[in-house]
Amino acid sequence: MPNDMTTLGTDMLPGVADGEIMPDLADLGLPTTPGQPIALTKRQKAAIIVRLLLAEGAELSLQDLPDKLQTELIHQISSMRYIDRATLKSVIDEFVGEIEAIGLSFPGGMEGALSLLDGSISPATAARMRKLAGVKVSGDPWSTIAGLDPELLLPVLEEESTEVAAVLLSKLKVSTAAELLGKLPGPRARKVAYAVSLTGSIDPEMVERIGSVLAEQLDAQPAKAFDSGPVERVGAILNFSPAATRDEVLDGLDEDDEVFANAVRKAIFTFANIPTRIDPRDVPKITKDIDQSVLITALAAATGDLQEASDFILGAMSKRLAEQIREEMQGLGKVKAADGEAAMTEVVGKIRELEAAGEVLLIAEDED
Repeated sequence: MPNDMTTLGTDMLPGVADGEIMPDLADLGLPTTPGQPIALTKRQKAAIIVRLLLAEGAELSLQDLPDKLQTELIHQISSMRYIDRATLKSVIDEFVGEIEAIGLSFPGGMEGALSLLDGSISPATAARMRKLAGVKVSGDPWSTIAGLDPELLLPVLEEESTEVAAVLLSKLKVSTAAELLGKLPGPRARKVAYAVSLTGSIDPEMVERIGSVLAEQLDAQPAKAFDSGPVERVGAILNFSPAATRDEVLDGLDEDDEVFANAVRKAIFTFANIPTRIDPRDVPKITKDIDQSVLITALAAATGDLQEASDFILGAMSKRLAEQIREEMQGLGKVKAADGEAAMTEVVGKIRELEAAGEVLLIAEDED
């Protein structure tokens, strides 16, 4: 915005002389003394500021305003024509003065407060406050929906009507929509995909209404006490449990719930899983940050059923390094079971750490 704000507005005043009073405002009974600012209402001043900012190329998020205020702004702008320089300067000076006088601003409203504190308070507290205050989703509902975890949207595609599912799919990013569509059963995916072809003539207000209903439904879901599911939590615990404990727990789960036990087995990643779930190209990345004495202990202890994992790691190293480690393994002699298990657990922990950071990708057991 130019430094001399009194020069602004000439592009907005085609054919209007400096200091001229506009007939439409004069007809409203406003003062018309040449060179003197016209007395305006707050709504008229707001309309002038919005018009000025848009003329200067500013991006305004007016869609976040309540519908009533957006409607009033449209009506106000539609009723105005021209503003003289003196009035424009007066409005700008008043606006700048009010902005400069603000020391600190708050978002206003419960939803604004919760958005401000997002990440600083627990999800359970936020959900409880929303429920107590009856807070509804504000702003563009589709922006809210697009920011959610895609896994939360999958039940909508599975359970809602194909028309609603088609609208949801059409409003998501192409990559997200493709990911969700691929998780649907074949017949359901075909029906939803066909329904997308019928959304061309749907009324925009209907799309907005669908978005509002879905956003409120998704926002009303109870907060989860845990970030991960029971399978992942049990699997993570058993990952770092002694082998004997792990086997005993899994045998017991087989008797109580075989389906759950099988799911836990898939979630578990142990030293024995390394050959089938680690890409050989990732082995150098895994071993470089592991203390060599720990690695040697783990490899030396990996005998019997674990011999394959030891051979896999050594085979993925450079020939020279692998020979050096084998020599040190032979010099180490027999490793105590507790020491070997602790070393292997540390290797598995490093793999899990790299996986969480996205540096290593574990191969799913059902992948070729």
